[in-house]
Amino acid sequence: MKRITISKGDGIGPEIMDATLEILKAAGAQLEYDEIEVGEKVYLSGNTSGIASESWEKIRNNKIFLKAPITTPSGGGYKSLNVSTRKTLGLYANVRPCMSLHPFVKTKHPVMDIVIIRENEEDLYAGIEHQQTDEVVQCLKLISRPGCEKIIRYAFEYAKNYGRKKVTCFSKDNIMKQTDGLFHEVFNEIAAEYPEIENDHWIVDIGAAKVADTPEDFDVIVMQNLYGDIISDIAAQITGSVGLAGSCNIGEEHAMFEAIHGSAPTIAGQNIANPSALIQGAILMLSHIGQNEVADKIQNAWLKTIEDGVHTVDIYDENVSTQKVGTKEFGQAVIERLGQLPNKMPVRKSPTNINLNLPKYNRKPRLNKELKGVDLFVHWDGFDPNDIGGQLRNIEIGDIKLDMITNRGIKVFPDGFKETFCTDHWRCRFKNVNGTNITKEDIIQLLNNAEAKGIDVIKTENLYHFDGKRSFSLGQGQ
Repeated sequence: MKRITISKGDGIGPEIMDATLEILKAAGAQLEYDEIEVGEKVYLSGNTSGIASESWEKIRNNKIFLKAPITTPSGGGYKSLNVSTRKTLGLYANVRPCMSLHPFVKTKHPVMDIVIIRENEEDLYAGIEHQQTDEVVQCLKLISRPGCEKIIRYAFEYAKNYGRKKVTCFSKDNIMKQTDGLFHEVFNEIAAEYPEIENDHWIVDIGAAKVADTPEDFDVIVMQNLYGDIISDIAAQITGSVGLAGSCNIGEEHAMFEAIHGSAPTIAGQNIANPSALIQGAILMLSHIGQNEVADKIQNAWLKTIEDGVHTVDIYDENVSTQKVGTKEFGQAVIERLGQLPNKMPVRKSPTNINLNLPKYNRKPRLNKELKGVDLFVHWDGFDPNDIGGQLRNIEIGDIKLDMITNRGIKVFPDGFKETFCTDHWRCRFKNVNGTNITKEDIIQLLNNAEAKGIDVIKTENLYHFDGKRSFSLGQGQ
């Protein structure tokens, strides 16, 4: 018997959770439950995290969390509980299977069976944002080698254990050569360890277009947090409905299982919500804790229910469906079919002896780091880059000279184009003209000189070479 933590959430959450729990009970799942309250009521009680400390303890003790959708109130500085849970518990892998149910659920892509594996802890979802000038705000994109290695290895191990033939990497390293470049680089390194699994790489924009157009070309796709969030919803929707997709969030010790859709408060309490996504999340949970036989029984009964045309309103089609049912009735229909198999869709049969080889990250020896320059970010209200360039020439130190100025990444000094629109946020790069290193004392002196000249430096970024390799971006146009 496995004790897990559950939350019925907000909106349609209680209805779809009740239907799911009834199915789990009828199928013989060996589960005991600790129920906690998270979400809107907790937020509105004054807890900006949406979860009480005693609820955290139950989640941490039980390791497994089955969660219905919650509502995060708008405004008020409330933090996303989903993001907080994933990051706090180290749930680095978000797994979202997206399979078409043709011809029983309408889709333009009848041959589609994709698993999207999304990095869950970093990228722009670090939520580190600042307003730097009147006109410019920034959001920091943080990509780490440990984060890349963990999620990419998970994708290949998943493919190996579940009989998948190919792993595809999506990135945007033609533009973000440092961050997305690292992700692609690590993908190539780890792919070489799995020669039996085909691998390829797509730039994320054309990759997304191909998912929407020819999803049958893909098998397992691994990507960073933001891309994965967007594309997994696209993939789920083109199978027929986001309301059919569940997901799991996997860490080294803990795991969370959920529907990918929201709490849909406008239809709450009406017994019309489709519980399928949470049912799918529960099936993923059963597989994770080793109750594969029960997982298969529920999945096959669910497929038989869909195949028999017993549909909730969101997927009901009078040309295909035989019966329009509510949330409770759909759950009962699945229960009635436990032990039955679908006739036309593939029967689910879980692989046995799943063994994901996911070693802990070992930090590598520190690289040789050389400080080659500094970017001073300046708040200046003028428009002519030559004016600010002239001012910055006055803070130079010996051979440490102004190398260039960019505005929103575009080089505007020296030799900029008058057509380039400039905001009040200027990146001003200083380097030693001899190519040698500078010191942090040099940077302090530059800042002191800028302060003395009334130049408003709002941020600095050191420019490093790691093991002799330039590890900062050039200005666009350099």
